[in-house]
Amino acid sequence: MPDNKTRIEEMTVSGESLLAKVKEVVKAGNIRRITIKDMEDKTLFEIPLTIGVIGAILLPVWAAIGAIAALAVNYKIVIEKIVE
Repeated sequence: MPDNKTRIEEMTVSGESLLAKVKEVVKAGNIRRITIKDMEDKTLFEIPLTIGVIGAILLPVWAAIGAIAALAVNYKIVIEKIVE
């Protein structure tokens, strides 16, 4: 459960833009967790992020998200951000 130092944001994206949007969010920083859900709110993939998780460590994650993106039309991305 998020504490008072986090903020939850939710957005809907198409399958074709899912991977690009997740990469954009990770690059922006201050992210604690990203959850990818289908339109029925079923969690498909959850990525806990910590400071310093970058580059080659995320390559298998990008491949998995790309595979998920091929399965459906729309997804929800739930982003748990750290509030400064």
